Amino acid sequence: MEFLILFLLLAVSLCSISFFYLLRASRHRRLRLPPGNLGLPLIGETLQLISAYKTENPEPFIDERVKRFGPIFTTHVFGEPTVFSADPETNRFILQNEGKLFECSYPSSISNLLGKHSLLLMKGNLHKRMHSLTMSFANSSIIRDHLLDDIDRLIRLNMESWTDRVFLMEEAKKITFELAVKQLMSFDPGEWTESLRKEYVLLIEGFFTVPLPLFSTTYRRAIKARTKVAEALGLIVRQRRKQREAGDEKKDMLAALLAGDDGFSDEQIVDFLLALLVAGYETTSTIMTLAVKFLTETPVALAQLKEEHDHIRADKRESRKALEWSDYKSMPFTQCVVNETLRLANIISGVFRRAMTDIHIKGYTIPKGWKVFGSFRAVHLEHEHFKEARSFNPWRWQNNSSSPNVFTPFGGGPRLCPGYELARVELSVFLHHFVTQFSWVPAEDDKLLFFPTTRTQKRYPINLKRRYKCGEAL
Repeated sequence: MEFLILFLLLAVSLCSISFFYLLRASRHRRLRLPPGNLGLPLIGETLQLISAYKTENPEPFIDERVKRFGPIFTTHVFGEPTVFSADPETNRFILQNEGKLFECSYPSSISNLLGKHSLLLMKGNLHKRMHSLTMSFANSSIIRDHLLDDIDRLIRLNMESWTDRVFLMEEAKKITFELAVKQLMSFDPGEWTESLRKEYVLLIEGFFTVPLPLFSTTYRRAIKARTKVAEALGLIVRQRRKQREAGDEKKDMLAALLAGDDGFSDEQIVDFLLALLVAGYETTSTIMTLAVKFLTETPVALAQLKEEHDHIRADKRESRKALEWSDYKSMPFTQCVVNETLRLANIISGVFRRAMTDIHIKGYTIPKGWKVFGSFRAVHLEHEHFKEARSFNPWRWQNNSSSPNVFTPFGGGPRLCPGYELARVELSVFLHHFVTQFSWVPAEDDKLLFFPTTRTQKRYPINLKRRYKCGEAL
């Protein structure tokens, strides 16, 4: 009897699976979906995607499918049918139609930890206003007149404390966090900022975990850290409201939020600040680390970069002034290094969006409710767009005439990263002080990892030697 019941259950399951595949195939043909493979029921091709991104070379997941199906293909990952795009024109279409045909869609773990009022999750007119406000605090004139001095000072201050062996990724994260706190809330480094940073580390670790506290200790720690961070920021917001009422006003992002006509609540401001701190902390620090790694592995590029910055240092040696905007503008090869690091590293590998309606593009239909992934990484590493695309070659940017559609490290459209120019300046100033103050060698072999985020496996440990005495270094 038990065998008969088991047999019947198995038969029903097989029939259900067969019906599922037939129904799916019929729908596929009827809607003219992009070609592809939805994989197994429920899990789709998620395991193949994760397995690829856990290696040093995740490209084959997309490469193999592009070769078989073309630059737009259908798959099924993270529980949802998804259209992948490795086509620059389609990616631009996705970015430009934010809020019209597509909307942001992120895992609930990220949404819960950032808060419903974060810039990442805002939509409509509120997002436009807040995005514009953020852009106004990170444009070239603001950086030149108000932020550059602090960027130069805090980077030098951190480097003065370095020993003869450091984990560069950890040091870079400390720098970018302190810069973000200073720019957003006017706090200099201290016990409070370091305590806040430690909680941030726990918070970020929860982004790519199962959002169930009962099953994930990492997510549970992240939720607790999020509460502590929100409490700390909420206290600052309340204090600044009182100071503003007393006529004591600062010129930072928090002041702009408090002075805005929208009448933001404390919760809204906390969520907004929390998300901006995350953005300024994680991505820029990783780019700093990988720029050094790529340069170390390309001695000719490193030598040319050193020559450029030694020349700037020599000009400033007598006056001992901090870097100025004119110095930043006299770093042409540095900008080539920055572009090439952004292109090759792909800290943001692409964007997930959800179709708000049936969308017709390139002869295909993307059904309403389906996920879409515009892959920046696939375009940046395509040989058709960049010769020897998977090699570090900063000289390619000296005479680069490629379409702007093929280089999108900061996204585009209404959700273009508002801090893109600020990130470039911070990276340039970091490289200036790093290459003029130190010579270095890797302390251990280290490799890149791409899941759940781009990073190095061992936090890139290096052995340092100062090129000049501390009193001489600029």
